[in-house]
Amino acid sequence: MLDMTEQTSKDATINKGQPIIRLEHIRRDFDTRGGHITAVDDVNFDLYPSDILCLVGESGSGKTTVARMAAGLLKPTRGQVFFEGRDIYEMNKKEFGEYRRAVQIIHQDPYASLNPIHTIGDMLRAPLLKHKICKSRAEATKRAGELLELVDCRPVENFIDKYPHQLSGGQRQRISIARAMTLNPRVIIADESVSMVDVSIRVSLLNTMLKLRNELGVTFLFITHDLAVVKYFAWEGNIGVMYVGKVVEYGRTPGVIGRSVHPYTRALAAAIPEADPDLTRSKEKLQLRSLDIPKLTELPSGCVFHPRCPYWIEGLCDTTKPKLIRIDEYREVACHAVEQAVARGEDPRDLAVTDQLANQLMRE
Repeated sequence: MLDMTEQTSKDATINKGQPIIRLEHIRRDFDTRGGHITAVDDVNFDLYPSDILCLVGESGSGKTTVARMAAGLLKPTRGQVFFEGRDIYEMNKKEFGEYRRAVQIIHQDPYASLNPIHTIGDMLRAPLLKHKICKSRAEATKRAGELLELVDCRPVENFIDKYPHQLSGGQRQRISIARAMTLNPRVIIADESVSMVDVSIRVSLLNTMLKLRNELGVTFLFITHDLAVVKYFAWEGNIGVMYVGKVVEYGRTPGVIGRSVHPYTRALAAAIPEADPDLTRSKEKLQLRSLDIPKLTELPSGCVFHPRCPYWIEGLCDTTKPKLIRIDEYREVACHAVEQAVARGEDPRDLAVTDQLANQLMRE
């Protein structure tokens, strides 16, 4: 089980109690025109109050499918989703409704996620009145104004009576965040929520979400393909690196980004742009054997990453699926080469050891 109780400091550990959301061995299959596919395979994690978990990986890695199952929008083919210790598919209608209100989503596209025929005020008032959080339209308008203030849409009168087409992309995404907060959620799932806005706007949006976490205790499941965003947003959180439906590395953000172990994670980390050109030039450049992601209908045998991996071991990686192994109390990795390094008593977090292993394997 992936455990999210670890702290940034190795000496700082606390008992966080029961997780808000737990995913146990979830799998999701689809029948498509191209054939049967497994979009997510045996993913586990615990999400505790005020945590940040980022799921990262290339397009098609299964990040959004995991997010939809965590939000109760998609039922797993196999496995269980728990909310505060209860299987969500064993809840009655009232309990399931409370769970769905506690878990809100911020979608990727700020241009498609807002209704063009409603004003911003209408969109914020509607859930407040429907769920009886506010008793009158006047009370709902006041609360809508507070939510706009919360996401830095000031002055409120410049936003509340406008339509989505009158706002910029960054402003629309702030409205999406405000709308997600109308029901006082405990968990927000942000699915590529800053990928469609200008780079100059991203940091501001990320700061707004961090404020919700730091001041209101909101828990975030953050979906992205950009490790640079993760480095900024989730430095005190956790990363689950996904590749074609599987988690290949999991751990605290500083460790995963600073000392990546799995070759796929190392390739992603090497692509993070640095402000200092000297740092960029000094970065380790991992050369993959191939840039092609396998089709979900034609997944390779054994380790699904082996056709691209420079460290692959013939007769092992191409025949046997690796399991997530815990290399220390803060890191789990699914890699045969790493597992062998651990068996030899080596520290796979040491990049020099990993490089030495890679050179040895390629010579053989």
